[in-house]
Amino acid sequence: NADLSYAGERLGRGIVTDSITTPVVNTSAYFFKKTSELIDLKEGRRASFEYGRYGNPTTVVAEEKISALEGAESTLLLASGMCASTVMLLALVPAGGHIVTTTDCYRKTRIFIETIYFPKWGSRYFVVGVPYFLYFDERYHEVVPQLPSYKATVVDPADVHALESALYKNQVTLFFTETPTNPFLRCVDIELVSKLCHSKGALVCVDGTFATPLNQKALALGADIVLHSATKYIAGHNDVLAGCISGSEKLIAPVRMLHNVLGGALNPNAAYLIIRGMKTLHLRIQQQNTTALKMARLLEAHPEVSRVYYPGLASHPEHYLAKRQMTGFGGVVSFEINGDLMTTAKFIDALKIPYIAPSFGGCESIVDQPAIMSYWDLSQLERAKFGIKDNLVRFSFGVEDFEDLKADILQALEAI
Repeated sequence: NADLSYAGERLGRGIVTDSITTPVVNTSAYFFKKTSELIDLKEGRRASFEYGRYGNPTTVVAEEKISALEGAESTLLLASGMCASTVMLLALVPAGGHIVTTTDCYRKTRIFIETIYFPKWGSRYFVVGVPYFLYFDERYHEVVPQLPSYKATVVDPADVHALESALYKNQVTLFFTETPTNPFLRCVDIELVSKLCHSKGALVCVDGTFATPLNQKALALGADIVLHSATKYIAGHNDVLAGCISGSEKLIAPVRMLHNVLGGALNPNAAYLIIRGMKTLHLRIQQQNTTALKMARLLEAHPEVSRVYYPGLASHPEHYLAKRQMTGFGGVVSFEINGDLMTTAKFIDALKIPYIAPSFGGCESIVDQPAIMSYWDLSQLERAKFGIKDNLVRFSFGVEDFEDLKADILQALEAI
């Protein structure tokens, strides 16, 4: 019966507007009572939703919360962090454009730039200078280009001179960097690189996933766009995939338009989980910052650990920079065990609290061996070119009790 099917829905919906929690609006489309309302929307006289891929009330609440955290005019939520990165690059780097990025970065970002985006669209690809972890001085690779070709230059995170050279020699469109980077937590001077790039008309996009919006304010430091895998700290509970970009409405608008074409829309239930997760963001980050710093110091002093990578340590190459532009150093610590691949695996297997899994930033501690988790398809020599040794461990500290985590790590180190 049609009347029963639409009872309470067609025009008189019981939307609770005074609920404490944000309602989840599960719909793929929005209706208009009259054609005149649709025309008003199309001609800019009416603000409303139209289709689920173009926006959702629950998602808008999550976007506005992130904008408030970042001090941004606009935020766009997408289905994953990689979706945010790829759509941003496609939208903001025009034909013939040139991007500069850094050697140490999330591997899937590197794969997109090196093997999918630029080569398939016609590109030239360079690595400049002597990177911090790479064992070669310079690489030049060219795919037969379609004109005009895209170009990419890759520099060490701390090599400001290489960035200046790239800006001087090329018409750079965008500098895209993580800070801290994955997995070695290298830091980029956001204020300095923003001034250099802006002087040459280039945009700056900072992937601040490892930093979180609480530990680092990339836009306030001069960046044009800040990007996050919201899967990690922002949602914070290892139960949702999402990505976001924040910045001025002028810059986010073209990314939003392309996103509406490509898809990759965030499910409103995921948006609700992000909203819920963000309510404890400051509490989680405080705990994770404190635990990670204590554990980094403990690990650095342990005889079974050969090296620790953490911006909060004085031994980190950009420690003083991190102190200047961050209020906390995050919950991820990378370190190298005294031993080979199997010795390191033995340490990881002896741990009782963390899960062996990809990702980071959630309430549960997570540990992985990058040589296996992210680079197993490469040979040992190929992995070494990216600084990925067989004994490298990436440990994401959750919100568990510090003393419990400390005891677990010490007993696992004893096991090797």
